[in-house]
Amino acid sequence: MDTIRKGRAWVYGDNIDTDVIIPARYLTHADPVELGKHCMEDIDKSFAAEVQPGDIVVGGANFGCGSSREHAPLAFMGAGVGAIVAASYARIFFRNSLNVGLPILECPEIVGKVNKGDTITVDLGSGRIVNETSGQTFQAQPFPEFLSDLVQAGGLVEYAKRRLAEKA
Repeated sequence: MDTIRKGRAWVYGDNIDTDVIIPARYLTHADPVELGKHCMEDIDKSFAAEVQPGDIVVGGANFGCGSSREHAPLAFMGAGVGAIVAASYARIFFRNSLNVGLPILECPEIVGKVNKGDTITVDLGSGRIVNETSGQTFQAQPFPEFLSDLVQAGGLVEYAKRRLAEKA
């Protein structure tokens, strides 16, 4: 997996909950692509139709709060989101994102310094984030190697399969 992600920014505020990320009426689906078709539709009708592969979601504090549904990070993956950068994450969303292999970084300094449509480059390996539009650079704490490996493997299940295969 490439550790560099570059795309347009989709900017949201604080307390974006999982009910907004993927409304409960779509929880009958488990396919990420199907979920992606409805991602963010209750807060941003344009998101699912206009998001491009690799685009970056920028959020405020407590991103992904609410219900403990894996469907939320899966919806972002199905929509093609390359990474999420937020000031902070709800604990369960953070864990679910890692479990399914969705790249996320925490960077409080980015809030208010990115506009929708700005071009953002995220280096998942180093934690360096560049707003190519404004020229501003931010530093997030990169994941330790084992968490990077987990995300690069595509999530917890694939990571475990690889580790087991290595020991066989």
